[in-house]
Amino acid sequence: MRMLVVDAFTDRAFAGNPAGVCLLREAADPAWMQRVAAEMKHSETAFVRPVEAPDADFELRWFTPLVEVALCGHATLAAAHALFDTGTADPGAPIRFRTLHSGVLTVGRDGDGDGPGDGGGTLSMDFPAVPPERIDVPDGLAAALGAEVRWAGRNAQNDVLAEVADEAAVRARPDVGALAAVDARGAIVTAPADGDAGPDFVSRFFAPRVLPGDAEDPVTGSAHCALAPFWAARFGRGALTGYQASPRGGLVRVALRGDRVVLSGSAVIVLDGTFRG
Repeated sequence: MRMLVVDAFTDRAFAGNPAGVCLLREAADPAWMQRVAAEMKHSETAFVRPVEAPDADFELRWFTPLVEVALCGHATLAAAHALFDTGTADPGAPIRFRTLHSGVLTVGRDGDGDGPGDGGGTLSMDFPAVPPERIDVPDGLAAALGAEVRWAGRNAQNDVLAEVADEAAVRARPDVGALAAVDARGAIVTAPADGDAGPDFVSRFFAPRVLPGDAEDPVTGSAHCALAPFWAARFGRGALTGYQASPRGGLVRVALRGDRVVLSGSAVIVLDGTFRG
């Protein structure tokens, strides 16, 4: 079957967040998909197959090397880009993905090209908002981040959002081992961006319980489903630009629309081959 590697939330190779995209012809065993994701070793691998349904065109599932996840933004962007670029999806219509736990997700193209191989332009994804609810700062979180936590919240995905003082505190490397002891799936650390000409806010995302190695996800779409309502309330507007300040880095444009968030970004295919597993 066809397997691609796509760098998401970037317009150049070797930046943004890489995701594996496996184009299935029929349903696959979840245990097999988990083994494929472990082999690929990306933070997420997306598995896509066509379906005949009134509300969806493809089924989409996401796996880290360790577990299946309920929602993944960058791998959804990568999957849509792969489908458009390979001509698997109709270039003139949005893609409707049926998911197990996040409903139907729609991804459309905002421009640049009309057919296979044209790069796909900017893609916009309609995702559910998952606003964090304020909580007491979890034990050990500030020490793990090495920074004062000005505000802490938890969203429906069991991610803890921690607002810190400034961009420098976001860019500082946390103690990942200590973060693993915090009662959460992952930790979103965020602050206003420095200066007035660039993004509105910066963030990083660490999930030592579900991601191997350094546990950092380079650019996390699902985290921006929490960041969008959080920062929209503080800036007083729903359209914002976030920069995820990992070593690879990536821009995510967000637009809060009621209980939904539109996430926009670009993607680049860096590998296209045949998977023989």
